[in-house]
Amino acid sequence: MFEVTVIEDPAAAEASLDPIRAKLLAALSEPGSATTLAARVGLPRQKVNYHLRELERHGLVELVEERRKGNVTERVLRATAAAYVISPVALAAVQPDPGRSPDRLSAHWLLALAAKLVRDVGELLTGSARERKPVATFALDGEVRFASAADRAAFAQELASAVAALVSKYHDENAPRGRPHRLVVAVHPVVRPGEPATRTEQGPETAHDTQTEES
Repeated sequence: MFEVTVIEDPAAAEASLDPIRAKLLAALSEPGSATTLAARVGLPRQKVNYHLRELERHGLVELVEERRKGNVTERVLRATAAAYVISPVALAAVQPDPGRSPDRLSAHWLLALAAKLVRDVGELLTGSARERKPVATFALDGEVRFASAADRAAFAQELASAVAALVSKYHDENAPRGRPHRLVVAVHPVVRPGEPATRTEQGPETAHDTQTEES
């Protein structure tokens, strides 16, 4: 079982969004059969079986084992991942394009960048699973509390300058064995349960996006 799987197929995305199937996926973090799941979710076994077949058809659950009980064979299934993320590829015709209107201070552009990140990393994971090779990635996640919007603006400017300096230092356009890497740095207000998601103050929400080369 993978920790996270990115769903790229539109039909698989539709299957995962069905409320009953989503509940079954959550229940199948541990192996289970149609019989055990029916008791857990309060549905007839035949109905659970139907939904499980659809989830299996789209690769969202997998067979763990088959148990023979008299004249009946019980199929034990498990979710293929602990969590799922739907890629913008599943909505190819309307997926966000961060190249359409780049704006470092736009939350909409940040969202488009995040969608591109999900899409690209999802494709990398699919390829790495096929080739059985790891994906070279690096990520940071932190929190900073600004005293004022002016401090946040100053931080954004210094951050952009520092990133630009690092890119300039390590980028090698002519490296014969180099490989381009995507770099995305984002700053946005923290969202906590029970607190308002927005504030009335004005200030930057920044995102910096560039490419680097590894030597």
